[in-house]
Amino acid sequence: MKTRLLIMVMLTVSMTASSQCYRGKGDRKLSIGMTFQDGGSGIQGIYDYGLGENMSIGASGSFVLNPYRDLELRFEDKIDVRFRFNANLGNVINVDRNFDFYPGLNLGIRNFGGHVGARYFFSRGFGMYTETSFALARYKSGAKGRDLMNNQAMFVIGACFSF
Repeated sequence: MKTRLLIMVMLTVSMTASSQCYRGKGDRKLSIGMTFQDGGSGIQGIYDYGLGENMSIGASGSFVLNPYRDLELRFEDKIDVRFRFNANLGNVINVDRNFDFYPGLNLGIRNFGGHVGARYFFSRGFGMYTETSFALARYKSGAKGRDLMNNQAMFVIGACFSF
């Protein structure tokens, strides 16, 4: 319950707190956040590079730090690396120039999936982000135990840096 309350407060703060969020071609973002999923929590790092006015590509990596269940996870079970494509729609929906909404697709070592996220920048170089990722197609059908760890919905919240 406390975790859910913290997540809701962080989402509210990140959406209501000036600089332009997504600048288009050549834009670079580094995001670092905490992950929450069924069975564990961990960290995630994302790098995105702007290809055009509303498109970016990048890579992400996540690592499960604290499995909640009695899963015996090896190092390779805790890590996931993905290539990602984003459709940056902040200037299309035009909520605020500091806000970016981005749905996208990712291809990783564990699955093919999608993600939906939002970023808000408080200054030219610093902001917050939140993202949900989910598997669309798993490489192993009927994943259980450790195979399920990186094949499920994951919620992330963290800091975002623009450079």
